[in-house]
Amino acid sequence: MNVTVIGAGLAGSEAAWQLAQRGIHVTLCEMKPEKKTPAHETEYFAELCCSNSLRSDQLENAVGLLKEELRRLDSLIIRCADATRVPAGGALAVDRHGFARMVTEELRKHPNVTVVYGEVTEIPEGEVIIASGPLTSDALADKLQTLFGDASTLNFFDAAAPLVSFESVDMNSAYFASRYDKGTPDYINCPMSQEEYKAFWSALIEAEEAEVHGFEDKQVFEGCMPVEVMARRGEDTLRYGPLKPKGLPDPKTGRDPYAVVQLRKDNADGTIYNLVGFQTHLKWGEQKRVFSMIPALRNAQYLRYGVMHRNTYLDSPRLLDRYYRLRKEPRIAFAGQMTGVEGYVESCASGFLAGIELARRLKGLSAVDFPQETAIGALGLYVSNESVGSFQPMNINFGIMPPLGYKVKGKRNKNAELSARSLALIDAMREEVMKG
Repeated sequence: MNVTVIGAGLAGSEAAWQLAQRGIHVTLCEMKPEKKTPAHETEYFAELCCSNSLRSDQLENAVGLLKEELRRLDSLIIRCADATRVPAGGALAVDRHGFARMVTEELRKHPNVTVVYGEVTEIPEGEVIIASGPLTSDALADKLQTLFGDASTLNFFDAAAPLVSFESVDMNSAYFASRYDKGTPDYINCPMSQEEYKAFWSALIEAEEAEVHGFEDKQVFEGCMPVEVMARRGEDTLRYGPLKPKGLPDPKTGRDPYAVVQLRKDNADGTIYNLVGFQTHLKWGEQKRVFSMIPALRNAQYLRYGVMHRNTYLDSPRLLDRYYRLRKEPRIAFAGQMTGVEGYVESCASGFLAGIELARRLKGLSAVDFPQETAIGALGLYVSNESVGSFQPMNINFGIMPPLGYKVKGKRNKNAELSARSLALIDAMREEVMKG
């Protein structure tokens, strides 16, 4: 039994691992390093392009629940993330290169995985999982368009935040803290006065943008909104978003600043930090000019400027079933952001589900139907829900899971109850899932 997995990103790597662990031989096709997309820099699998954070690790948050479900079911991606984590308060952030290197090494040494490098330009015969990502190469994208028809794919634009060196941050103008003292003080906080913020905001909304073919503000996914697009929505929009100062009192004054730019550690050594929420498509010179108006970054050394690229995703409710299989040709499954799941952990979850379902089918076992009460199940059911009208990329959230059926006081308490219900189901299913 052999399965071809196209793409060794988060979803493809997870799908390949789950198949291989169940005795299925996998041909894992990856076009790097022979050919790279505009968003990729290294030769490693599971490269994190935008941020090094897998977001909240708390069970009161839906993505924290999704991670814990995957953790309990032997997810390669989550295990490698846990092993390479860097301090980030209540979030799971990783050493970007250490994480990708570990995923790559685990797959390369697996006896049931054969890695083939080079661009895939045709859809292979036999069982295949296509996890080529939102930046699928033109040749393969053309084949998919032929398979689906012209109206079956949609586009949105994604952006990455700049990286700066720690030694270039002016710590006389910044301080370490986590919001509301939650967890350890892992973020560098760069405060701004009202006068400094207003000057920064005015410069930001007037800064010159790099040309991105076909880009319009309305085509940007909300979860990766460029900071300048967000700023154009109003003077205080950033102060209620990524520059929110609440819960981050400046030790010099004992009061919350007018606005705060946060920096998060990007590698285990703590020598590189990224600007949280500062996805952008400004020209590189403009990034340096405008972001240098933040007092703590006046002399910042930029190790990578923000970039922007087009992402492509499928109209999945019309195309895919709850296992991410193509309805009209079930030998073909999809996984990752191209299915319309948005986020690193969500991509991993789609690859996980596609991989275990295919392994079970090849071995003559019935599918494991993750219920909607679980985050894994809720995500697959949402993506395949034909009643969804205008389909947009979706992060996992408690809103796509059934309510508890009884009242719980407080949002955090309610979310904790939803997570407890889900994890009880996962624990009950674990033996059956693992044996497949």
